[in-house]
Amino acid sequence: MVKIYKICPASAWRETERQGVYCGSADDARDGFIHFSTAAQVPETLRKHYFGQRALFLVEIDGDALGSELRWERSRNDELFPHLYGELDLGVVITVMNLSIRSDGSHDVPELAP
Repeated sequence: MVKIYKICPASAWRETERQGVYCGSADDARDGFIHFSTAAQVPETLRKHYFGQRALFLVEIDGDALGSELRWERSRNDELFPHLYGELDLGVVITVMNLSIRSDGSHDVPELAP
């Protein structure tokens, strides 16, 4: 199983749980797909896009269950990133983790499975 990860404000994820589906953030809507990261990409994604933000969740997803709507495309540093062209059904969520923030604005990243 390929695991991929979505960083999401806790309030947005709680709303997703109420609705049963995740349609993405404003950035996702602008780009036309839901952005995800691999385990190795999570720390840099946090640093670049979420530094200093509190109340974040890290959502672990079964990437294999997303089928052909999941595409691996080149992005930052010419790396392949997982992008979902569609809505995220909550049935593919493995776990939701709180991301702790440090006093310097960085985040503690849990040990993640690739």
